[in-house]
This record gives sequence, structure tokens and C-alpha cells, in this order.
Amino acid sequence: MKEEAKRFVIYSRKSRFTGKGESIENQIELCRQYIASHYGGEKAEKALVYEDEGFSGGNLERPQFRKMMKDAQKTPFAAIVVYRLDRISRNIGDFAKLIEDLGSRKIDFISIREQFDTSSPMGRAMMYIASVFSQLERETIAERIRDNMRELSKTGRWLGGTTPTGYESESVSHVTVDGKVKKACKLKMIPDEIELVKTIFNRFIETGSLTKVDQYLLEKRCLTRRGKRFTRFAIRGILSNPVYMIADDAAYRYLSGSRVELFSDKSRFDGVHGIMAYNRTLQRPGKAHRIRPMEEWIVSVGGHKGVIPGETWVNVQNMLERNKSRSYRKPRSNAALLSGLLYCGRCGGYMRPKQSDRLTAAGEPAYTYLCATKERSRGQCCWMKNASGNMLDGKIMEEIRHVGKDSGDHAGQIAQTKKIISGSLEDCDAQIHMLKEQMKENESAIKRLVDSLTRAAGGTAEPYIMEQIDEMHKKSESLGRRLNELEAITARRELAAAEFDAICRMLSTFGESIGSCGVEQKRAAIRAFIKKVVWDGENAHVYMVGSEDDRSFSEHPSESSGVVPDGGRVPLREDSK
Repeated sequence: MKEEAKRFVIYSRKSRFTGKGESIENQIELCRQYIASHYGGEKAEKALVYEDEGFSGGNLERPQFRKMMKDAQKTPFAAIVVYRLDRISRNIGDFAKLIEDLGSRKIDFISIREQFDTSSPMGRAMMYIASVFSQLERETIAERIRDNMRELSKTGRWLGGTTPTGYESESVSHVTVDGKVKKACKLKMIPDEIELVKTIFNRFIETGSLTKVDQYLLEKRCLTRRGKRFTRFAIRGILSNPVYMIADDAAYRYLSGSRVELFSDKSRFDGVHGIMAYNRTLQRPGKAHRIRPMEEWIVSVGGHKGVIPGETWVNVQNMLERNKSRSYRKPRSNAALLSGLLYCGRCGGYMRPKQSDRLTAAGEPAYTYLCATKERSRGQCCWMKNASGNMLDGKIMEEIRHVGKDSGDHAGQIAQTKKIISGSLEDCDAQIHMLKEQMKENESAIKRLVDSLTRAAGGTAEPYIMEQIDEMHKKSESLGRRLNELEAITARRELAAAEFDAICRMLSTFGESIGSCGVEQKRAAIRAFIKKVVWDGENAHVYMVGSEDDRSFSEHPSESSGVVPDGGRVPLREDSK
């Protein structure tokens, strides 16, 4: 492809919305001016723009950045232009990989603030040097935050975030020696929740089993503060949280002998207050929180009351550690095909396979599907009848073969669904464009108000201008949230359209080849055709890809299609004769 066909790309990023300084719009405009002055106004006008607002430069996990790199595989880019080097990344490892990746695709990288251009050897060398300093700045900021956390830990205050079960945040004020009023937060007990926490500890000490504690909470209908059922993961999180431990002699011996940074001396362990562990969790957007190694914890005595004696809490940690070797293991069955697709029609939970010691008439290991909630609660919260796994999987495979033979009708359904999705994508694109225009207009209005505020500083109009700026800021945040939602929907539907194309290609030959496939191949094939299967105790309702209707299976499906004839529903379950 000719060089003239290549397009320039502008990438901009800002960690949070402020309405001033190096805003997204300012970065884009400066990059356009650079392209126009060096490569011509036409290329500047045709430049593609990708912008991430509200994302850190600590890594490359940003939606528009990922989209840009994906588009680079199918669209010829001449160069990626940024206002400043750290708009791309402050991580030297990520940055080096990125430059190497762009180099292999013959895409240049230009940073206009530092005047770096990877089209020359000196530009590449200087860019690596600058990225080292960018990472140094990031690590220095991280270390400064950690130093501040060490100082704050000495006060035992609550630094914010989601409070642990049993506590809520309470604001406390005090007057300093110079007469200033200072506010801080500490944890305050919620009596009902604290009693539940004590019950969880007591039941675990009695039984030594997370499973039995889980069963007890299900039987007693105990719910989390969000109204959800407890899971073993949540129970373990409560049992391992040092916030409940009373700061007594046993707690001091445990903590002083461990690898944590302890910022309270023995005199503060008064047998009343609880323990605060800062920097204990790693919290990442869109991912589950992860517990950091103990050597990274910053620990002190908190301003709240503890509830679990130190010796008891330490014993619980030892029991949890011993239980790791006897942790829950996945079912041994390697033949079950519907794991992750089969749902209980009564409670909506997953149904999982459980293998027995007996064999079927064909000499295969027999297994059943049972509701996970039923098993966890010992039938107290759900009592759905088990399904014969061998029988149900067999009927599902018969239906898949039938789909392969009668692929014309099913392909037509898929094509119709794809047409609907394509129309929805066009609507989404139009809305996205409109939202971006509204956001640009809104930010321009904010800039004008900020200029007016500068001129009206100290005057009677100042509070009214501030109020308008706040309203415009809220509107920008609302528009940004809606924009993110639409972009996520568009990405999912683009993927769905691609999946439909692949399914149509598979349909013509699938029926003949499925019999010779292995278990993993059969599982993958089932997921290509089936969205989910719902078991109601009598029949399995199968929801196919590309169709809103379900197909119902029983023990004696019709020979032609595997679909139960109208009025003919026969039980298919282990519990029946």
C-alpha cells in the first residue's frame, strides 16, 4: 500500500476530568497543529483520534488505547502522535514493548512536547531515556503515597473505601493546639452485622470447615449487606481480615513476629481496640481485589473496637492455612458437556456435574447434574431434582446433529439476528457521535465559565459561576458514563456479529463430524450453538444462539428433531424411576 494511504493517529489521555490544563481537547488540537505544520493540513484533518479520560498511565489497560492497537492491525497507520510521552505510559516495560511492536508494523511514534520521533535512531534513543525518567516519576509518587500511608497509620484512622462487614465509617473532629478543627474518620460498630461476624468465627472454630459455615448461613437465610447470599470466598475474606482482631498481647506477638510493617508499640495493644492493616489489598478496576503479601502491609492499632481475641484470630488463620491442602476440588468427571451452561430453573444457580461409582448400560461412568445451591444448603434453599447427566448430554448432542442437518433454517435465524445487530450498531454509532459532540460543547462552555470566573473573582457573580461550572461538570460525567456504556455495547455486538459468521460456516459440516470429536471439542461446539440450558426438574429448556425461543427436552424426544412433542413431557432425572 502506498505511503500516501497511511493515516496519522492522535492519542490523548488524562487521569481524571478537571476542565483545565492539559485537557483531552487541548492535547488533540496541539497534535493536529504539529501534523499540519510537518506533514500538511490534509493529513491533520484526516487524522484518527482516540481518547481515554479517567485512566491512569501506570499500564496500558485502557479501552480506547486497546481499540487503537487493534485497529492498527487492519488500518495502515503512518504514526501515532501524542502530546507528551507519559500520555501513553509511565511504565518503561510497557513502553519498550509498545515501541518494539510499532516498529515491527512500521508505525512511527511522535511525542510533540519532548520533540521525539522514532523515525530517527537518535529519536528512538532519547525516547527510551525519557521513558525511564517517566517511570522514575511514577515510582517516586508511589513511594511518597506509601510514606504518607505510614504516617497516617500511626493515627489508626479509616482512610476510606468500602467498610468491612460489621463496621461503618464515622467522622470525628478534634481541635489542634493552634485552634484549628481537624476531621478524621474511624470505624464504628454495626451491632447486627458484628453479631453475624462473631457467629461466622464461632461456627468456623466449631466445624473447621468453610463449607459447613456456608451451609449454616444458607440455612439461616443470612445475607450480606448488599442482600446477596454469602459465598465461601466472602466468608474467608471475613475470617482473614485483621480488622476484627483485638489488639492484645497475642495480637502483638503475632504481628511483631510476622513480616508486616508494624507502626504501633506494645503499649498501644490495650485489649480493646482493633487492628488496622493498610495497603493490604490490590484494587484494580474491573478485576477482583487481591490480597497483597504480608510484607507489604502497614499495620497499626486502630481507633475502632476489636471483636475477636488475638489468640482466637491467630488460630483461625492457622486453620485456614491447614485447610488449603484439603480445599474444594473440581468434579472428577471428564465427560460432562454442560458445565457453565446449565442453570437451575428454581433458584437460577449453576448446576454442576457429580460423578458416581456406577456405570451406565453402555459401560460409561454415570454422572448427574445437581444444583450448587441445593448442595451447599443441603436442600434448605433449593430442592431442585437432579438431572441425569449422561441422558441430558446425549439429547443435547442429538439436537446439535439435527441443527447440522437442518442448517438452512438455523442459518436463516442467525442471519436475521445479525441483521438486527448491524442495525443496532449503526444506531449506537450515531448516538456515540452525538454524545462526543455534546461533551465537546460542554467542555467548551466550562472553559468559558472558567475564564469568566477569573474575571469575576471576589465579585458577587462568583458563586453563581461556580454553581454553573458544577452543573456542567456533572453533565460531563453523565455524558461520559453513557458514552462508555454505548462503546461497550458496540464492542460486544461487533464480537457477536463475527461469532455468527463463524457459526454459519460451521453448520454445513458439523453434523457429520461431531461424533468423532473429543470431549473438549464437543464442549466448544456446544458453546458455539447454545447460549444456556435451564433445567426445571422435568425438562431441559435449551436456548440456541440466534433464536429467542427455547427447545425442551425430556426422556423420549421425537425421533426427527429431539424436541418434545406438544403435550408430551416425560421426566428426565435421576430421582425418577
